[in-house]
Amino acid sequence: MKEKEEIIEINNGESHRVLELAMEAGRILLRNGAEIFRVEETVWHICEHYGVQGLDTFVLSNGIFITADDGEKTIYAKTKHVPLSGAHLGIVAEVNALSREIVEGKVSVDEAFQRLKEIEQMPRTSKPLQTFASGMGAGSFCYIMGATLTESGVAFCIGVLLHVFLMGVKKYNSSKVIVNILGGAFITVLTLCAINFLPFPLRMDKLISGAIMPLVPGIAFTNAIRDIADSDILSGTVRMVDAVLVFVYIAVGAGTVLSIYNSLMGGMFL
Repeated sequence: MKEKEEIIEINNGESHRVLELAMEAGRILLRNGAEIFRVEETVWHICEHYGVQGLDTFVLSNGIFITADDGEKTIYAKTKHVPLSGAHLGIVAEVNALSREIVEGKVSVDEAFQRLKEIEQMPRTSKPLQTFASGMGAGSFCYIMGATLTESGVAFCIGVLLHVFLMGVKKYNSSKVIVNILGGAFITVLTLCAINFLPFPLRMDKLISGAIMPLVPGIAFTNAIRDIADSDILSGTVRMVDAVLVFVYIAVGAGTVLSIYNSLMGGMFL
């Protein structure tokens, strides 16, 4: 027999606190790459557990809207703008775990607020490990695409240098457009240097295809498809357009460098 969930009755004065808690949990999830349905379910379960009535939630890829009432005349409403950003799946997992603990009655509202603050301050992966992962991603995808071990090794080095370069660019709070255009250009410059100056044959298409992988927004693209499949057409479309634009920025950077190179050198080394 399925265990019945415990619903905690709250007074009207506490409803706004519960909505703030649900909104904060949803904001953290959405900001760190969670799917739309996951955000909606988390908000719903938290509010339902604390007995919030007349709940309605509307979640977009960059915003959350929540309304509720007290069963009489008072209506509560909250909105929160959530800018599109990167992903931290560790934070998503921790918020999911906290949501389950709330539903099981193990955490009070005040304790949940404190836990959310701690979760949001979780450290990201260390920069050396991120740099190594960037190189491994570039080298591995290069090999998967049919490159030789030598070409994969060169792609690994380009991936490492790319991440170091991007860390420097991001220190100036550059926009996503600038970061990805410069990233695509930097990869192409390094690829051309490797082809022209290293004493063994290299294929430009394999190197560039593998080296750009650290720039590709894989989680955003996957979540966009997931949202569209779950009938969240608007949110899925926004995320899809955002991901496709990143591809365009990378192509602009790479294409610009190749055009300049061909104009100056006539493509003699390609």
